[in-house]
Amino acid sequence: MHIAHLLRDESLGLRPLWCEDTMLGREISGVTATDLADPARSVRPGELVLSGLLWWTPDDGPAKAERFVSALRTAGAAALLAGEKTHGGVPDDLVHACRRHAVPVAAVPAHVMFRTITDSVQLRQRGGPGGPHALPEPTRERLNRLLAEGADPAALLDAAFAHLDRPAAYLLTASGRTVAATTDAVRLPMDVPMDLPVDVAEAGPYERLRLYLPEPADTPPRELHEIAAILATWQRSGAGRRAAAYEAASALGALLTGGGADPFALRAALLACGLPPQGPYEVITAAPDRWALAEAVAQLRPGGAAVGALPDGTAFAVLAAERPAEQPAESPTEPLAAIWPLVAACDPSRPQHAGTAPRAGGPEDLNGALSRARYALASGRNAAPGTSSVTDAASFTGLAALLTGIPEEVRAAYSHTVLGSLLAADNASSAVLLQTLETFLARDGSWARAAEELHLHVNTVHYRIGRIEQITGRDLSRLDDRLDLRAALLCRVR
Repeated sequence: MHIAHLLRDESLGLRPLWCEDTMLGREISGVTATDLADPARSVRPGELVLSGLLWWTPDDGPAKAERFVSALRTAGAAALLAGEKTHGGVPDDLVHACRRHAVPVAAVPAHVMFRTITDSVQLRQRGGPGGPHALPEPTRERLNRLLAEGADPAALLDAAFAHLDRPAAYLLTASGRTVAATTDAVRLPMDVPMDLPVDVAEAGPYERLRLYLPEPADTPPRELHEIAAILATWQRSGAGRRAAAYEAASALGALLTGGGADPFALRAALLACGLPPQGPYEVITAAPDRWALAEAVAQLRPGGAAVGALPDGTAFAVLAAERPAEQPAESPTEPLAAIWPLVAACDPSRPQHAGTAPRAGGPEDLNGALSRARYALASGRNAAPGTSSVTDAASFTGLAALLTGIPEEVRAAYSHTVLGSLLAADNASSAVLLQTLETFLARDGSWARAAEELHLHVNTVHYRIGRIEQITGRDLSRLDDRLDLRAALLCRVR
């Protein structure tokens, strides 16, 4: 890649300040960003140097510019790109120093990120030894222009493959969701094989993208890699937008958990998240990774949901319900359960849990739905912490299921308080009494059936139950005491 290629890239908007025509053909070997006052050790020959000029101040400005540019010349830098954001422009001292040392210099507008320039250089260098580029120049220029205009990925795919008679191409998430596809490409199942990953270094397992072509043989591999790099740049460009949406959703979560949210503030928070202000809504909670929830929600309701974090760090989502409010309430458990294994498989080392609740009819019902979904999440994590799961609050139809949502420490404390010395692991008689209690309650308090299962005389069962009543202070002829002991047995942490 040459300096001329960089300066002609309209999407970057670079403004040449000094460069002789004979220097435009200089080869760029790489890119480095530095704000060291003496950058000699951090610059390699042929590199393009990006600097925000934090090292420069009006005091002794000419001397500082002289030392900086002299170091670039000594290191063999190809050119200097100076950012205008710090000082509102590029100081004349720096331009004069570049002219004296024959170092080409151009200004980087304040709105252009250095990362964009780095991506552009790397994109042009992906072609390997056969040349600086793989894609035809008109195709590459069109793609760069579309990136600068904020085009969607479908438009990028169409433009990238137009010179190849538009073969079917897809941009997929790691779980198989189609983010974009070329025009007329058929709908894909969610279990297509992995093809060419779109390399985004900072992407986690749930945000990782891949470029998939059903018939890749007709597309040169170098072109595929260059297209993948362009799509990676598109993904990075949306980071700010995704962060803003996450913050808006988290603000909604703080409002819902704060208690007694003002209706007008709640309406404003819903609108800020792109959600309808009247409902109905579906609520999902998840742990430990919010990105897993974001990927699942993108499959359930593209563009109709808000995903954020509650003040305690729990991930949650509010979705605009698809069914009219007058239809029977339901939760998104079934469709979520169908895709959750695919999402969780993106990172098998970390089991992912989700909790759902029957939908909220309106904003005033959101807090209650959120509380139920949080309890369902806790229940699923406590019941099977090592296995990914989706738990619906509507499934709590029995005491055992209900108790699983209580924190382990609370359950253990309650069990020890009620059962006392019956839980002593080193006491054989306590273990016998505990077994008797479990069998007696499991047989609905029937002396005869408990004795039959334990292979004991009925009098022995009477004696043991009497001892249990003495130890616990409970009367097993009373329903409330039986329920207390039954709950204590279910709360044991084994």
